[in-house]
Parts: sequence; C-alpha cells; structure tokens
Amino acid sequence: MATGETGFDDVTFDLISVQYHSLKAGHDYGQYVRDARNAGKDEIAAFFEQVMQQDSERAQRCHQFLAELTQHGTSATAPQQ
Repeated sequence: MATGETGFDDVTFDLISVQYHSLKAGHDYGQYVRDARNAGKDEIAAFFEQVMQQDSERAQRCHQFLAELTQHGTSATAPQQ
C-alpha cells in the first residue's frame, strides 16, 4: 500500500478527498438552487437539488467506507522510521 506524506494509504486519502469535495459541492449547490429559484427557473433548481442529493449520498458512502477501514485498522500506516 503506497503512502504519501500524510501517513495514510492511498485509498483512505482518496475517500477523504471524494468526501470533502462532495460536501463542498453540496454546500455550493445550495446557492445554485437559490439562484435558480430567484430567477424563476424551477426546473434548473430541481436539477441542482438532484445533484446536491447525489453528492450527499456520495459523501455518506465515503463516510461508511472510512468507518469500515478505521474499524479494521487499515486506514493508516505504521509510523515511518
């Protein structure tokens, strides 16, 4: 298992990255929904809500995988010497 300077394996790092970006995007999409609603574009607002829900589900799935890795002790490598 490869590791970078973080001391975490690549898979854990990748899951954290996807989770972060999904949560960040979900936050941003809230503004997009408001913008579309304010412009009277309900169909576009519904699209942004759908995308926001998908990112929320993606972040939750990452959270579940990270919990499994942590439970099995495979999310971090041994300290480097």
